[in-house]
Amino acid sequence: MRVETRARARALQALYAWDVRGAGGEGNAALPRVAEQMWDDLALERPVRERAMTLVCAVAADDRAIDADLADVTTNWRLERLGAVERSILRLGAAELRLGETPPRVVMQESVRLAERFAGQESARFVNGVLDALARRLGKL
Repeated sequence: MRVETRARARALQALYAWDVRGAGGEGNAALPRVAEQMWDDLALERPVRERAMTLVCAVAADDRAIDADLADVTTNWRLERLGAVERSILRLGAAELRLGETPPRVVMQESVRLAERFAGQESARFVNGVLDALARRLGKL
């Protein structure tokens, strides 16, 4: 499995842990701390850790803007009503789309794979639709 793919999965785990702890209750600075603690426990190798931290920091830096963007494209769903896994995948995908370092189709495909793996087929279709709409809204597609 590629470094980037593994990094996304590890970033997702950190985002999920942060989300279920109250996502922002301690402020955005808590997100990188949560990630570091988790990755220390897993003895995560350096290249995966660095890429995952880039993604985690992208979410932490722009979490309100990311959530606002997602709210704009999930017209019938409030972010709070989504499951923590789906919400974390969407935040991760949105942050990566905003970074612009990875082709949008790759971001969407990898996000869908994460949703299939951690949340199921129905969630994967939902994630695909939301990120496609977001990528178009951001002018990435």
